[in-house]
Amino acid sequence: MGRPKLLLDLRGRPVIRRTVEAMLGKVDDVVVVTGAEDAALREALEGLAVRFANNPRPQDGQGSSIAVGVKALKPWTRAALVILGDQPRIPDSVMPTLIEAFARIGKPIVVPVYRGGIQGNPVLFGNEVFGELAALTGDAGGKAVVQARPERVQSVQFDLPMPADLDTPEDYARLHVE
Repeated sequence: MGRPKLLLDLRGRPVIRRTVEAMLGKVDDVVVVTGAEDAALREALEGLAVRFANNPRPQDGQGSSIAVGVKALKPWTRAALVILGDQPRIPDSVMPTLIEAFARIGKPIVVPVYRGGIQGNPVLFGNEVFGELAALTGDAGGKAVVQARPERVQSVQFDLPMPADLDTPEDYARLHVE
């Protein structure tokens, strides 16, 4: 994008604020992992009930940010939803449905599968895989943990398109018209 995409204005609010506001009330604790834009992200989220964890090496990839976030969780945390800051339009039903599936089925990883069979985000991870997440490096994110042992993964089907993320100026323009 050539500029901090999480701080871009999306209908009067920064992208990151829209993403975080969509989570509030659906989860008990929100940990926002920051990097180089730590101060600006904190300012963009001012007044929201969130905690911050700074990734000192965000250039190491998404895996390093997940590791930092997992290490910042409270010790009694049973599960964590990994949500990408650049996906401000996750449908309202997705997070509660993943949480309910985790509680009902008991598998340690719950993934959404969107229209067309596309596995996407957010992904719910139970505390039994937190050690694996805390050891992540690189840009693959939690995908390695999901793929390591398919028998511990529960897929939840959604008759919805995959939520758009923000990686290009075209994505940004598209988010303004959706």
